[in-house]
Amino acid sequence: MSAKAIREYDGKLLLANYLLQSPTLAEEKPAAAFVQPATRLAQVNLNQVSTTESAEKIAEAVDAALDRAERLNPWLLTTKLVAKPDQLIKRRGKSGLLLLNAEWDAVKQWIRERAVKEASVGTISGVLKTFLVEPFVPHAQDVEYYVCIQSHRDGDEILFTHEGGIDIGDVDAKALRLAIPIDQALPPSERIASALLADISSETQRNALATFIERLYAVYVDLNFTYLEINPLVVLESADGSAPQVIYLDLAAKLDQTAEFESGDKWARARSDAVVYGTTGAAGSDVGPAMDFPAPFGRELSREEAYIQELDAKTGASLKLTILNKNGRVWTMVAGGGASVVYSDAIAALGYANELANYGEYSGAPSETQTYEYAKTILDLMTRTQHPDGKVLIIGGGIANFTNVATTFKGIIRALKEYKQALIATNVRVFVRRAGPNWQEGLRAMRELGETLGIEIRVYGPETHVTAIVPLALGKASAGAGFKDSLAKQIPDSTVPSTPGTPSQMDVDPLRSGASATPSVPVAAPSSSTAADAEVTASAPWYSPFTAHTRSIVYGMQPRAVQGMLDFDYICKRKVPSVACMVYPFGGNHVQKFYWGTQETLLPVFSSLKEAAKRFPDADVVVNFASCRSVYESTKEMLGYPQIRTVAIIAEGVPERHTRKLISLSQKANVTIIGPATVGGIKPGCFKIGNTGGMMDNIASSKLYRPGSVAYVSKSGGMSNELNNIVARTTDGVYEGVAIGGDRYPGTTFLDHMMRYEADPDCKMLLLLGEVGGVEEYKVAEAVRAKKITKPVVAWCIGTCAGMFETEVQFGHAGALANSDSETAEAKNASLRAAGVHVPDTFEELPALLNQVYSDLVQKAVIVPRPEPEAPKIPIDYAWAQELGLVRKPASFVSTICDDRGQELLYAGMRISDVFREDIGIGGVLSLLWFKRRLPSYACKFIEMVLMLTADHGPAVSGAHNTIVTARAGKDLISSLCSGLLTIGDRFGGALDGAADLFSTAYDKGLSPREFVDSMRRQNKLILGIGHKIKSRTNPDLRVSIITEYATKNFPATPILDYARAVEGITTAKKDNLILNVDGAIGVLFVDLLRHSGAFSREEADEYARIGTLNGLFVLGRSIGFIGHYLDQKRLKQGLYRHPWDDISYLNPAALQGGMSATKNDRVQVGAAKITSK
Repeated sequence: MSAKAIREYDGKLLLANYLLQSPTLAEEKPAAAFVQPATRLAQVNLNQVSTTESAEKIAEAVDAALDRAERLNPWLLTTKLVAKPDQLIKRRGKSGLLLLNAEWDAVKQWIRERAVKEASVGTISGVLKTFLVEPFVPHAQDVEYYVCIQSHRDGDEILFTHEGGIDIGDVDAKALRLAIPIDQALPPSERIASALLADISSETQRNALATFIERLYAVYVDLNFTYLEINPLVVLESADGSAPQVIYLDLAAKLDQTAEFESGDKWARARSDAVVYGTTGAAGSDVGPAMDFPAPFGRELSREEAYIQELDAKTGASLKLTILNKNGRVWTMVAGGGASVVYSDAIAALGYANELANYGEYSGAPSETQTYEYAKTILDLMTRTQHPDGKVLIIGGGIANFTNVATTFKGIIRALKEYKQALIATNVRVFVRRAGPNWQEGLRAMRELGETLGIEIRVYGPETHVTAIVPLALGKASAGAGFKDSLAKQIPDSTVPSTPGTPSQMDVDPLRSGASATPSVPVAAPSSSTAADAEVTASAPWYSPFTAHTRSIVYGMQPRAVQGMLDFDYICKRKVPSVACMVYPFGGNHVQKFYWGTQETLLPVFSSLKEAAKRFPDADVVVNFASCRSVYESTKEMLGYPQIRTVAIIAEGVPERHTRKLISLSQKANVTIIGPATVGGIKPGCFKIGNTGGMMDNIASSKLYRPGSVAYVSKSGGMSNELNNIVARTTDGVYEGVAIGGDRYPGTTFLDHMMRYEADPDCKMLLLLGEVGGVEEYKVAEAVRAKKITKPVVAWCIGTCAGMFETEVQFGHAGALANSDSETAEAKNASLRAAGVHVPDTFEELPALLNQVYSDLVQKAVIVPRPEPEAPKIPIDYAWAQELGLVRKPASFVSTICDDRGQELLYAGMRISDVFREDIGIGGVLSLLWFKRRLPSYACKFIEMVLMLTADHGPAVSGAHNTIVTARAGKDLISSLCSGLLTIGDRFGGALDGAADLFSTAYDKGLSPREFVDSMRRQNKLILGIGHKIKSRTNPDLRVSIITEYATKNFPATPILDYARAVEGITTAKKDNLILNVDGAIGVLFVDLLRHSGAFSREEADEYARIGTLNGLFVLGRSIGFIGHYLDQKRLKQGLYRHPWDDISYLNPAALQGGMSATKNDRVQVGAAKITSK
């Protein structure tokens, strides 16, 4: 949602801080003829206090909040006060929620009586937790005024009445108005006064109000308000003739949340302690907390809703959750903003609005993990209480454009498995309907889950109307099945869980068969030659922005979208690709590889739009994928090129003021803007924008490779795919379809496109899918009533459920919120029906009505059927075919320890999030990656001890020495580390494997320790793992003591260690330093661990010992020390190492031959005569 209400406290802080600071929107800033009073606002905030806490704790929290307010605002003790709840409550005075002219003690008592208690305002009940206290301002009623600024598509509007206060009456009827076009400056104060203040007799007050309104509008624009109402606004003239005070007593406001990147710092600064209390502190103390957007009164944001809101803020996807009735029977998990509204409508239409537990949606390709968290939250809420009739979970959604259905279903399935017992105990039945990329795999996985989960799961795909599972789930008859569906049954037989999409159910599955059945609904013959067959003309007619010759520039690095556009071109048999080039400002000019059919081709990528337009003057469409932050500037540049006729803005979250400015600029430039927040549009057989239409299988199944007769316009991109599907099943197909975007102010309106369709002779029938919020549908109704649109129109506005909810619910799109009765879906449907538009009673009846109107046109010969062309064969990328399971190839590598292909990294099947959640440590990670299993905790601890013990043994050992020398030679970390590691072998470090092999083999052969020692002596071999240069029996190696004591205490058995200890007893009897050293201790203990932990078979234990696992421990541990030595040398900035002469024994061969008489200065040169000293 873009326009979000804020607390009165925050709105007044914004005015207090910026009223005299914001830059003027007038041609010249007038001198202020008023005085702004000092800011005195005290907030008592108890949002962290729960109603479930004891009365004593609540009372303590209330007193603490009141004490804090008193401490921070000492003026409370000396001033008469006003107190009121600050929770977006309308008409507080009439509801008894306003205390006037009271002392602080009375205010405290008044708040204590109401804080954290339920109150009713009309039919809505809610808990009071936030209060605003401010000075009481005595004044006469005749100085109370009303002022309001609100935004419209074409600009802003200021409303003013000279009568304000609680009994203001009908503002719309009595207010004077001043419209300010979005591209024009604010009129001078004189015109403001004449337009709005004519009823005010006092010149002093009129001048004060005129300059106040100028300042108010400056703040409105500067801080991205979308609504700002002050009632009453009081003007107090001074006795000494100085400028009067203008005081805003009561205020309601909304901010454009999407503009937070632009105005967020200003919002936060106004909420800082430095501004609110006049305090000073450390640097940065003038930056306050981010703006708070509270939930509407009566719907307190729950912990779960707050969690989903936090998840949503951290991702580029959309995750929304509103709890309507926590004890409700019907729960939904719907993909897509438009689809989520349609499902709620269907549930409400069947009389289950009071049983609908939640509203929400997930969209924008959330990851598996994000979907899991979302699903888990809903399942947790759903299974907390029982219902006598059991509960229903509807996992629905439209036909996705780019979201991988299988991936999101993995997260949902994971959550369902986790809540298996709770779902069974709560008697939950699950109904699934979904389509889009990889839907076959997703639904197959969901069906298989139903066979093992222990609850009923019924599964449907795109052959089923989007909401047809709702009456099934609720035990009602399905509506809208009276027409003859040419492609599939409306409700396939699913008495047992089954997955649709099998060959018997789907007549089109182009990825698998490349063929389609002939439909019984014939295809219309166009009244004139199709655009695909027409010759290229100098300019396409105004009503046809897209033809088979349309060329586009894609702004942004979006290879997936571009490839989709090229694939569409190919199956439509276009001669020239619709994408001329790409523009990517963050890289130099280059080329990007794509496919044209099965052949590779190259598309140029430019760093500037200017160069792209110059190189491709025939490109007249720009598909703008720029972010919400940069899309305004980039689109403004696009509007400056005369060749550009259409711009599609894909980004969501574009500030409303930016969009409205672009609308104004586009109208002057005669450019069509589609969006923002759109997937685009499609003209079958000609052109498609970006990801419109989804994957190629959906495009083929909806017959979008050739034109039909029905043109539609919708707000929702996901529901556009549903319309493609519905139109293909009930008529001869889509002629053109546009999703104008879900924002409050789309670049073009429903009527703009409906008038194009009316003028296009090849379009025979119009379809409109509107929604709750806005008034654009009324313009279509008026055009039909005035005979400006004469072609048959079928229409439906979604969001009919909105009126059934007690509290305000923001639906999936930013503009899907009714601000008045006229903006409700019911009112708009009624108006369209009265104008002569074909409007069904419910959305479920839309397909049947479409079929009826289409059939009438065929009977009247307005549409002349013609045979269906052969379905095209669709090339498919290898990677996607592999994901769909259509191809296979031998792998170059086999890996069984790690999987990075999914949304979450797996270590031997364990999710990385679980690795941290269960805190398995580095020993646990090593057990997963080396042994492909979880070892007991004592074993993981032993591994960590080994790594700690072997980490380093000083700089003198060969490996450390080599590392140091290499580091001092100026080599990098990797080279230095490798230099040290290459010294590891039998003589240094590599004795672990050897020791383990010697001792375990002797033990297995049944040799006594004495026999083992004697056999090694006879073979003249050293016993690896025995002996130390420094340590002895009297000076033991503490490292050995530490690990052997741990093993003896924690290992199930240590027979090899015991055997090695017996051998040590024999060897130390000969020489005191022939002790079991750390290599030997680690080696034998690891064999004991492998054999007796219960995690390995004997064969596995022997194999791990044989393949070098033990030496791997030394290599891993000692790498820690080697890296430390490297960093130490670099930190000390040590120079090149040269070994000193006096540490080298230089021996002269000649001197050796003559005895030991050579002098110490004798040296040898290879290939040269001996040089002797004189």
